[in-house]
Amino acid sequence: MAGEKILVVDDEAVVRKVVEHHLVREGFRVIAAGDGGSVFELVRAHEPDLIILDILLPDLDGIEVCREIRKGNNVPIIFLTSKRDSSDIVLGLGVGGDDYIVKPFNPKELIARVKANLRRSLLQNVVCQPPGQRKVLAYPGLEIDLPSRTVSVGGSPVALTNKEFELLALLAQNPNRVFSYNQLLELVWQFKYNADYRTVMVHINRLRRKIELDPSKPRYIITVRGIGYKFHHQ
Repeated sequence: MAGEKILVVDDEAVVRKVVEHHLVREGFRVIAAGDGGSVFELVRAHEPDLIILDILLPDLDGIEVCREIRKGNNVPIIFLTSKRDSSDIVLGLGVGGDDYIVKPFNPKELIARVKANLRRSLLQNVVCQPPGQRKVLAYPGLEIDLPSRTVSVGGSPVALTNKEFELLALLAQNPNRVFSYNQLLELVWQFKYNADYRTVMVHINRLRRKIELDPSKPRYIITVRGIGYKFHHQ
């Protein structure tokens, strides 16, 4: 993992320089922007492998930038936020963010998060099926095509982000097995420190809104109170 392009978006020049310095030291190529409005053209022109995006920007805030990007791009997005208010964090994850870092941050943690998200993104684009493993998971009303990374509900295609697909695929490939919050954080997000259950909960809620007929009474993804989630299959 080296040479990937990282787009860093922050209105504070000092923060951009610090982030760029540590990323370049790790062998990454960096593109920097100081406002939200310039992000879309940079994404089109450079096709970054990951975006580090400040939530508080002077023109178009990071939430809106992420929302627009997610209309046609699943590039991993890590939010930078100076606010510890959980509502901002949940909102950022809710519009399609993959991860977040609270300022001031430890550069080693930032690099670890970047590498983890890049690793997941790479794995999501390479399908490795053990011999004999099903490539298409078919459940009543739900079909998951692993090689093409497509999902259909009731015969109609449903658009999922990379993280949503990975979470659904993991659960659906292990029906009726209970996964704890920590296990999902490790297997899907691949980090074991600063575990925040809200990351899992927000993504599960988003996924349910897309695949469940009634998200308040889920048919597929069941909450196991106090533990985590399982994919229900009789």
